[in-house]
Amino acid sequence: MRAGIFIVALIVSTWAGLVSAKAPAASAGAHSTPAALSELRERALGDPLAMRLLESLTSEIGARQAGSEKFVRARDWAIKNLQALGFQNVHTEPFTLNAWTRVEERAQIVAPYPQKLAIIGLGGTTPTPAGGLDGEIVLFRKYAALLEAPTGSLSGKIAVVTEPMAPGLAGYAALGKARRQGPNEAAKRGAIAYLVRSLGVGSTRLPHTGFMSQDAPTVPAAALSAPDAELLERIVDRGTPVRIHLELASSVHPAQSWNTVGEIPGATAETVLMGAHLDSWDVGTGADDDGAGVAIALAAARLAGETRLRRTVRVVLFGGEEIGIAGPAYVQYNAKNLKGIVIAGEADAGSEPAVEARLPGSGAQDPALADLPTALGPLGVHWGSERSSDGGPDIEPMNDSGVPGLEVMQRMENYFRWHHTEDDTLDKVVPGELSQNVATWALLLRVMADRSVAFQTQTPARPK
Repeated sequence: MRAGIFIVALIVSTWAGLVSAKAPAASAGAHSTPAALSELRERALGDPLAMRLLESLTSEIGARQAGSEKFVRARDWAIKNLQALGFQNVHTEPFTLNAWTRVEERAQIVAPYPQKLAIIGLGGTTPTPAGGLDGEIVLFRKYAALLEAPTGSLSGKIAVVTEPMAPGLAGYAALGKARRQGPNEAAKRGAIAYLVRSLGVGSTRLPHTGFMSQDAPTVPAAALSAPDAELLERIVDRGTPVRIHLELASSVHPAQSWNTVGEIPGATAETVLMGAHLDSWDVGTGADDDGAGVAIALAAARLAGETRLRRTVRVVLFGGEEIGIAGPAYVQYNAKNLKGIVIAGEADAGSEPAVEARLPGSGAQDPALADLPTALGPLGVHWGSERSSDGGPDIEPMNDSGVPGLEVMQRMENYFRWHHTEDDTLDKVVPGELSQNVATWALLLRVMADRSVAFQTQTPARPK
């Protein structure tokens, strides 16, 4: 079913009052009473919009890498759906990028035991020479061991890091430098190429791609599937030198991307911002990362703002999160207006259930928010036992400029099984879990936009 068929029916009755410029301003808190929040929560849990939007995005667009023609189609999809859902001031904010395009990739052991390896080029990698390259590997079971290798010690060799990622977001963050900075560190030591065990969990032979730091693409670099990383370890343990043939072909061209914005006008210019990123990697269909976040943001904002609130609710669908440029582009484009954003958060952790909502500092203990544990409790979501580290990857540049960050933590037990792989597809999303996220964000957006609460300035806690 295409998006336009179901959207019209959903918005006719709920948005008539919202889009009227003559709608009266609501008194602070009038639409976030305990009874109103309870009713909102139950309706959100039964609302099919998020799943329908996600089905539409993944079926009609699929993978949508920033700078690609498919992302242009995704941008148009977002504009159409924002407008159909009654959002106002729908517009795009352009920025430029160097778009990297994957062409062809392969790797194999050539000695001592010839066989194919499952790899995927890291985003932005430099290509190998025509026909590929051959080299003996130097294997490091820990990324720290690579960093301890002296300059020149890898001359003419292929550096291979096989350290497995610990489960969850903490494990991903801890080992992230092995992917982002690993190619550069290997090049400093003379390596001609770099392979890293995928940042993911599970044992499938589908490798995980991902972004490298801008200063990192100095040698060809790819991710190995977990079974193939372990295969190399076993062969190395036999004491025989291992040689690999690697071919990575890609291209780079100047391109444009866009952050796509829509608003639900409030009675004041103060703004509560919710983000998600519209772009994905070029593998899979971007269902969990971050089609789920896009669907959650649109559905939650629609529900939260179906009555005119004190503050404006703004949805931003970022157009380059995977390569780290959409958040900074938003700050640059809106530099003069950031002070009007009272709080900002992003849905970018897939579709598994939300488990906790956090604010900066001691903000969650504000007496004006004392009823949130009761509202969120039936969803299994804890309120404010820890402070937020930021509002999300695209929100972090705003946090660095003083905008408070709203952080919603999710379970993420399976997220890193298919994250950045061909397996990031719609079948991984459980409709009831997606709806639980919609309900969580709808409650938070309603309260943040309906009540006159001053949030504490963000103090960044995530390591840079």
